[in-house]
Amino acid sequence: MNAAPDRRFVLLFMVMFTIAAGNTALQSVLPAIGRELHVRDAWVAAAFSVSALLWVVAAPYWANRSDRQGRRAMVLLGLSGLVASLGLCGLFLAAGINGWIGGATTFFLFIAGRMIYGGLGSAAPPAVQALVAGNTTREERTRALTLLGSAFGLGTIIGPAVAPYLVLGSIAGVTIGLAGPALVGALLGLVMLIIVARLLPADHGMVTQGAATAYPSIGGQSTGASVTAATAPRIEQIGYLDPRVRGWLLIGLIAGHAQAMTGQAIGFLVIDRLNLAPADALQPTGLVLIMGAGAALLVQWGVIPLLNLTPRRLVLTGCATAALGCALTGLATSLYGIALAYALAAAGFGFARPGFTAGASLAVGPGGQGSVAGKVTSINGASFVLGPSIGVGLYEFVHPLPYLLAAAALIVTIGYALRVLKAGAS
Repeated sequence: MNAAPDRRFVLLFMVMFTIAAGNTALQSVLPAIGRELHVRDAWVAAAFSVSALLWVVAAPYWANRSDRQGRRAMVLLGLSGLVASLGLCGLFLAAGINGWIGGATTFFLFIAGRMIYGGLGSAAPPAVQALVAGNTTREERTRALTLLGSAFGLGTIIGPAVAPYLVLGSIAGVTIGLAGPALVGALLGLVMLIIVARLLPADHGMVTQGAATAYPSIGGQSTGASVTAATAPRIEQIGYLDPRVRGWLLIGLIAGHAQAMTGQAIGFLVIDRLNLAPADALQPTGLVLIMGAGAALLVQWGVIPLLNLTPRRLVLTGCATAALGCALTGLATSLYGIALAYALAAAGFGFARPGFTAGASLAVGPGGQGSVAGKVTSINGASFVLGPSIGVGLYEFVHPLPYLLAAAALIVTIGYALRVLKAGAS
């Protein structure tokens, strides 16, 4: 690639990073905000479940729409959705913190703001993929799109890492406090929107396509399925119940829900186990989330390439490791214990997610790769629709329950995998 596409790639990489980091930064502080406003924990989870649902529904639509509206227009639409969502959510939260509106009203409006992110923010990633694909050769394309996908993984680390430092004091007599990460995120997103509007050229005549990307969430690192969906042909349509891939997809759905359940409840667990005031819980929560995301990325980017395990072994190793980590997280009583156990669980999911992705891919021929990759992406996204609400609902009932139930489900999944996934297959 010449210098111009290199600069364009950096710009598009930052778009993907901003989309992911803005979402996960808000995720990491929201449990503390919910406790400060005295709303039920389930309302906090619902805010992200609704957003994830809209993302899953809207992403394929925007991926197809970019063919007619242009990729640049879709990138700008996605960034505009991010800015509008974070800005409105920050204003609503500030209003609740200052007592101008009640806690229930605050979160009702907050959920409405999150719907903008789910509905419009999902327009950017497929368009970004298409732009990168259109400016690379066939030989460079997969590598470039894989590197682009890593922006989401970096965003899941950087977002929670910086969020505690974005809590602000008072401005002109108005307390900003925990609404700071949303407002600062909106400002940074606006800067990125202006830069993209000025520097990203039009894409007339481009024929390359992008694919829907799974909802950017804490613990939801990329498995590469979106890249395959964007580059592989869809000659053969593969159904969810196709016997070749059914077992792999079911394992991915169970593991994904276990990860979403436990990840969404972790902020509340830190507050309650360490008996912290909401504002004091931000840095410990950020530390736990960073360790989890870092462990998952270390496994996916470093350990898996070294071990060269088959998909079946990846699934079995991942489920066993994640089950142990989930159980220990539910029982841990110190920050060190919670962080270490959660990192172990995240490392396990870091094995399992690429395992079921690769297993489903290897189960079909070349003509079915694009179709299977689309199914994998939808499974990954669907896990973050109901998973967070289920996990927090169980947490409200008995605090260790989502972690112990996730561990039990993963152990059952190991038995299922041993029976369904043959040792010599994949």
